[in-house]
Amino acid sequence: MDVTFFGGVREVTGSMHMIDTGNDRILLDCGLFQGRRKEAWEKNRIMPVDPAILTNMVLSHAHIDHSGRIPLLVKENFRGQIVTTRATMDVCNYLLPDSAHIQESDADYLNYKAARSALISHGKNGLADLLSNRETNRVRKLLKAGKNRINREIINDLAEKYSLERVSPLYRAADARFSLGFFTGVPYGTPVTIGKEMTCTFYDAGHILGSAISIIRYGLGKNKRTICFTGDLGRFGMPILRDPCLDFNPEDRDIDLLIMESTYGDRVHEPPEDLYNRVAHELNLAHDRNGSIVIPSFALGRAQEILYVIHELYEKGLVPRMPVHVDSPLASALTRVFGEHPELYDRETHHTFLENGLNPFLFDKVNFVSSVDESMALMREAGSGIVISASGMCEVGRILHHLRYRIHNPANTIFIVGFMAEHTLGRRILELGKAYEAQGRKGPAPVVKILGKEYPLRARVVRLGGFSAHADREEMLRFLKRSNLRIKRAAVVHGEEHASFTFADRLRQEGIAAVVPRVGETLRV
Repeated sequence: MDVTFFGGVREVTGSMHMIDTGNDRILLDCGLFQGRRKEAWEKNRIMPVDPAILTNMVLSHAHIDHSGRIPLLVKENFRGQIVTTRATMDVCNYLLPDSAHIQESDADYLNYKAARSALISHGKNGLADLLSNRETNRVRKLLKAGKNRINREIINDLAEKYSLERVSPLYRAADARFSLGFFTGVPYGTPVTIGKEMTCTFYDAGHILGSAISIIRYGLGKNKRTICFTGDLGRFGMPILRDPCLDFNPEDRDIDLLIMESTYGDRVHEPPEDLYNRVAHELNLAHDRNGSIVIPSFALGRAQEILYVIHELYEKGLVPRMPVHVDSPLASALTRVFGEHPELYDRETHHTFLENGLNPFLFDKVNFVSSVDESMALMREAGSGIVISASGMCEVGRILHHLRYRIHNPANTIFIVGFMAEHTLGRRILELGKAYEAQGRKGPAPVVKILGKEYPLRARVVRLGGFSAHADREEMLRFLKRSNLRIKRAAVVHGEEHASFTFADRLRQEGIAAVVPRVGETLRV
């Protein structure tokens, strides 16, 4: 069989690979590319393979860079099953419609800005020469249908009438909801047929709720071939979830090709035990400065880990009990999903919280923000407090508005608690913040552009690597050395080039033949 790599190779986002046996074509993941808006949109809108020729799809986990193009896949005539774990299916019930909603909202906002700008501009791209002042003012008032709601119908009519450039979402909420009917959820450790003489068995990857290492077996007897797709591999000793599986069934241990992530293949995280001390220090510092903490966070996994750590610090009396605002309807919904799957928690979570009658994620200082009006009021709120908002890489969603209201104030702190892909706003904030700190915060503050407007980055930027849900170099090696898998060769994916090549070199030192494939490259198994 052949494996072709379409995305998430020599970069982190857009995970997508295809197994072709001659009888069947199985897609592994179908993720969104993230990064520069126009470039990412161009990469996302065109599928590299005709969805109609696919037999089935295997989804490693629910993160958008692995699942986010599923509605587009179905929209373009995929008619197979999307096989995944039950928890991942539960999460996608919320995550994919939310992804569609964010795309629609961002498109509406950008189209609103373009229409508003056109109304006051002269020349080729403006309407000021075509409309009277009275007509211009009348139309401007119609662009919004309320204080915080954009009038999509009026904006579309204006754009069509005067040939204004418009931004379109990749898919809409109806497309996302329709795609959910193609999901099939299966338990860990249970083989499921995905093609002729082809099965998939999921094992716990320890990355996020429901994440899976996929063992795919094809053929019989001497012709049998086995692929292990790690998806995103989790860490050891982290709160809430169990560690990555090391004990595989006998029939799944001989691996002809390992498709392995390498997000942190060239570095090592700070130890998990240091994380609590660093968070406590930063929370105390922010409280003393009467500043707020803004945390761009993935709604799935990271938001719950942050709540868990803050809750434990509050219970131990190590930090002031500041209000914690979770400004992400998706994170609120996914926190409920976490509560519905205690069977996936580790022993420490059961001991610390469940056995004492406590919910790890709910406590008296937590406020789950739902409406846009509540979110807008929170943005303008001064004083110490913690805001957790999506998206995790600061590309879309409510976090953009929290940043533009708070990024200029040196009393505030921005926590970077996860991986920021190249060309994302989160990556720019991290790199510019580190450089400004290195020069003693002297001279003009660096400037970042948020929703088309420039803001000085005067807030402190603090990177907390201990929150990462990705295994680092040593943890990935620990998985390979301590598991009972026997690996013949590996394809290193899901990492920026330096990380992937560095980790591939390390695998070769361990006696595993490793390559870093290019986009579109095919390996024969």
